This record gives sequence, structure tokens and C-alpha cells, in this order.
Amino acid sequence: MLSTLLRYIEEKHYCPHCSGDLTLCHAPPVHVGDGLGWGSEYLFICLNDSCPLFIKGWEFIANQYGHVGSYRFMELPNSKEHFSMMVISREAFTGSIVDVEEVKRQNERYQGQQLALAAFDTCLEKKELDPVLTILLDESVQVDDRKRAIGLLVPLNDIACVEPLRNHAFRDPHLEQEVNLAIGKILAAHFLKECPHCAELIKARATVCKHCQRELAA
Repeated sequence: MLSTLLRYIEEKHYCPHCSGDLTLCHAPPVHVGDGLGWGSEYLFICLNDSCPLFIKGWEFIANQYGHVGSYRFMELPNSKEHFSMMVISREAFTGSIVDVEEVKRQNERYQGQQLALAAFDTCLEKKELDPVLTILLDESVQVDDRKRAIGLLVPLNDIACVEPLRNHAFRDPHLEQEVNLAIGKILAAHFLKECPHCAELIKARATVCKHCQRELAA
């Protein structure tokens, strides 16, 4: 779906009434005319308030139907099908405009995810922690892929993972528990522990934290 939306963003559509650009919008959940779907999640709509269709539509609908409303020109993506769609206010569809910059950010994040997942095959050999953290710290990644990343933490045995993982708010408590178990094994392998008072890493056998000077339970 993201690739389809990116393609739509690059397309240019024009209103035949005002020659202005059509704006890519999210389609309403139901067709205002027959209650059926539009056949597309997106519509290209003329949101130009100076469009002759929109300007003349107010008077036409008032005279013809006795209601307040006008028309916006609309085209379906990947189709020559178009409509003069009735709207009841100037604000209609202005709240459903596709956020182009957000779509681009989503695509950039998705591409980063794919690169990180591809690096899983060689990250142990190359001792690369970054691909694993990229997947674990992204809440949009599928659970199975994040579990694969957790499985690589202990073999990588890199204490650099502790701070970013401890500072991340995991939405899935089961994933968080698995991450905590992995961190515990990594710290044990380095003969380290976390100070319960200041959270700094200290030697496992320490009785006083070298950072906060607090005494530690035996």
C-alpha cells in the first residue's frame, strides 16, 4: 500500500474546470450517493475555492434542491472515472488531505527497516549492533522481526545495547521482558550489574557504586 501511495503522490492530476492541481485525499468510508465504497482508499479532489464548479455550485444546489452545498471535482486513481461530488461546506475534505511529508517519512523508515533486516545475516560476523537496535527500537516493526533481533542480542554480547534499550518504552510487555532477560545475560557475561540507585554499570562484585557512592545490598 505504501508503494501505491508513493506512486499517487508523484502523479499530477488537473481540474478541467479551473486547471488547478487536484489534491490527493483519503476517501470517505462510504460513497455519499449509494452507500457503497469508492473502489479506492484515495481520491484526487479539486480543493480550489476559486474553481468555477465550486463557486457556481452553491447557487445551483440552493435553487435545485433547496439545500446548502456545492460541488468539488473528483477523480479516481488509476481510472478515467470522475465525478462532480456534492459537499456541504468549504471545509469538506480539507481534513483528509494526505500528508505527503509523513508518507515520505514512513517510506524512509520502511527502507531503513528492510536494510536492517537484511543485515541480520551478517551482523554477528561483523559484530554490528546497529541493525538489531534499529529493529528493536521501532514500534512499527512486526513482532516476529523484533523477536529475531532479541535473539541476536546475547550472541553479539555488546553492552552498548543497554542504554538505548533501557530508555525505550516498549508497548509489548512480553518483548520488554525478553529484552530484559537478554540484557541480564549480557551484563553477566561482562561481570557487570546495574546500580539500583543510579542505573550506572558497575562491577558485579561491587559493594559501593563508584558513580553515586551508595552502598549496595550483598
